[in-house]
Amino acid sequence: MQTQKRLTEAYDNARIEYFDENSKYVFMSDAHRGNGSHSDEFTKNRNIFIHALKHYNKNGFTYVEVGDGDELWEHPKAWHIKNAHYEVFEQIRSLYKDDRFIMLYGNHNIYLKNPEYVKKHYYSYFNSYTKKTKEFLYGIKPEEALLLKNKNTGQEILVVHGHQGDFSNDHLWYLTMLSLKYFWRYLHAFGIKNPASPIKNTIKRHRIENNITKWIKEHNKMVICGHTHRFKYPREDEYPYFNTGCCIYPTTITAIELEEGIVKIVRWKVKTNEVGNLYVDRKIIRGPDPVSKFDFRKKGV
Repeated sequence: MQTQKRLTEAYDNARIEYFDENSKYVFMSDAHRGNGSHSDEFTKNRNIFIHALKHYNKNGFTYVEVGDGDELWEHPKAWHIKNAHYEVFEQIRSLYKDDRFIMLYGNHNIYLKNPEYVKKHYYSYFNSYTKKTKEFLYGIKPEEALLLKNKNTGQEILVVHGHQGDFSNDHLWYLTMLSLKYFWRYLHAFGIKNPASPIKNTIKRHRIENNITKWIKEHNKMVICGHTHRFKYPREDEYPYFNTGCCIYPTTITAIELEEGIVKIVRWKVKTNEVGNLYVDRKIIRGPDPVSKFDFRKKGV
């Protein structure tokens, strides 16, 4: 019941964007950018992420970060993260200046719900070397949810992180944050995951997915989210629940692309060519399909 209530609240208060056959959006979540230390799971995929953002920037996409972009539970002083991953933020800043960056907050960066926190940590950037402050994401307003509406058909797509109604990561997020900050973060360096997290807890992950699917069934809306770190593209007999996956798979990141009325999941991965040189490869792993296929307002499953 809590998931139904929280998703409806997010839907009612969502930022609204209109799209059509000319629109290009890419959705990625759960980068969990840290401070560059051994516990920073993002570091291993940083170059892949930068390469992907450069591709989307060059090709006119709007980048929607679907929550948990920065690991603020572990590093609430965001300048630590900006210093560790300044090349990533150069790409994000470029997209933002071109009005092609939308930031949603999840449970791990729920501090972004506070406008004063955002103003202090994201409006500007202090360069410790030059001792100068420069404009960063000035005026940015992180949102809990994004509602995409098709200009021509009226089809709606709700984009949220997906923690809504997940009791330990939503209602008890502060206590969960403390356990991560002062205990589990130190075990990350040795590859040990928190068993309470939906990432490794299959039962919890399925419960979250089932609860979101119930909301989709009741409201006939396509939903894109993250949170579980498990990418999902619905089969023919399933309701339109999509999950971006995450950016901290071993050597891989996944993303959902909505380009010119077509939706698909892609995987970015480091590979080697025939002479042993490394390169970043983009591969479609689910889809492509017309997004209209997932408009369930006038049909059932």
